[in-house]
Amino acid sequence: MEFETKPIRRHFNSLGLMYFFGTLLIFGVQYAEVFLIERLPLTGIYDTDVWLLISTVPMYLISMPLMMLLIRRVPAVSVEKHPITFLQWLTAFFMCYAIMYLGNLVGLGLTFVIGMVKGSPVDNALVDIATDISPWTALVIMVLCAPVFEELIFRKLLIDRTAKYGEKTAVLFSGIFFGLFHGNLNQFAYAFGLGIFWGFIYVKTGKIRYSICMHMAVNFLGSVASVFLLKSAAYEELIAVSASGDMGALMGVVSEHLPGLMLFGLYGLAMLGFLITGIVCLAVHFRKMKLKPAELPLPKGKLMSAAFLNAGVALFSLFWIIQILLQLMG
Repeated sequence: MEFETKPIRRHFNSLGLMYFFGTLLIFGVQYAEVFLIERLPLTGIYDTDVWLLISTVPMYLISMPLMMLLIRRVPAVSVEKHPITFLQWLTAFFMCYAIMYLGNLVGLGLTFVIGMVKGSPVDNALVDIATDISPWTALVIMVLCAPVFEELIFRKLLIDRTAKYGEKTAVLFSGIFFGLFHGNLNQFAYAFGLGIFWGFIYVKTGKIRYSICMHMAVNFLGSVASVFLLKSAAYEELIAVSASGDMGALMGVVSEHLPGLMLFGLYGLAMLGFLITGIVCLAVHFRKMKLKPAELPLPKGKLMSAAFLNAGVALFSLFWIIQILLQLMG
């Protein structure tokens, strides 16, 4: 007996709508912030850290909790729990670091080609923000807040509501929704890859803390550690002096910031080691990473069409695709 696809389509339509409404909440709160800030005596504040905290804290305290409440309205199932050892977690961390690094190269390559075609580079505001803020602000926003809320929304809540239609479907949704949510092509490539991988970790373990800790570690290395070491190594000063061609001044800067430069070099070597280890682990374990298909008597392709071809998923996807296109044209 063929399984009816209408209930599946309705389920994914409801799920997509909740994510779409949650997205509107996030943007609505951000626009409300801008409206209030323009009417408050805050125009004299030029500190990047203050502005970033003003713009992101309400998202984590208001928008995302409300988004989570909306998503919880959609029926869910529990994912079976299977603990892993620390060595298994560490292996998975190296793998996700390699996925992030390689995905970032893909994103940079795509935006470079698009920039060449349109005649001007594609703006990547995230890089400017990450290098301007203090390590403490990066720690609060990128290491503590973002991983917790993003893993709950795009792994636990999403997969709990899609896993009954097969692990493949659940993990694919996790990767696509997570990638789109970043709203720019630079991040989409590696966020999609990480979303797939962390989705795999969650469906196989049922424990969201594993992917939260990996997310925190990846963000720490890419934001807090790198920002701190760049500033310790006086990176911007070195670039400026190098461009001037004054060798005496360059040697002076190097000798003044030698400990910071040595730390930065060690950090670079460590990241290279993480990358190589991650690639090797992926090569060894990739064939073992199997996902269970849906146990539904549906013709091939019917499940995916019911899951993706509905108004809710289309609205969420289209909204974020438009944001990505606006970034590319900006």
